[in-house]
Amino acid sequence: MSLSDWLQRTAPSLEDFEALARQAYDGLPAEFRGLTGDILIRIADFPDDEALDALDLESPFDLLGLFQGVGLAQGSSTPFTGQLPNQVWLYRRPILDYWAEHEETLGHIVAHVLIHEIGHHFGLSDDDMAAIEDSVAG
Repeated sequence: MSLSDWLQRTAPSLEDFEALARQAYDGLPAEFRGLTGDILIRIADFPDDEALDALDLESPFDLLGLFQGVGLAQGSSTPFTGQLPNQVWLYRRPILDYWAEHEETLGHIVAHVLIHEIGHHFGLSDDDMAAIEDSVAG
């Protein structure tokens, strides 16, 4: 990419992040996606105060993503009346901040956050999640 290409670029929008997240999710192994059921992928600039308070975080930049819902360890895979669908939140500004400080692609970071937010709530180990990331990267 030339310098003139960068002069025309802006930071990825919420819509750009949604497209990146959907592409990353669609590229995950089918078995892993099968854990999630009808998951919603939501994008926001920052986590809300409720999420920060629940996790005892002081800075909104400390949270890249958040899973909300019922994992396999917490309950049945059959939704009950009034239960909201599982959702993963990706936070654009903290992810962009992380991206600026590291030597990873934005797509890799988005996929990493998705895998880890989903994986931890469905009882996967860090080794399991690393294997999923390796299968996506390879």
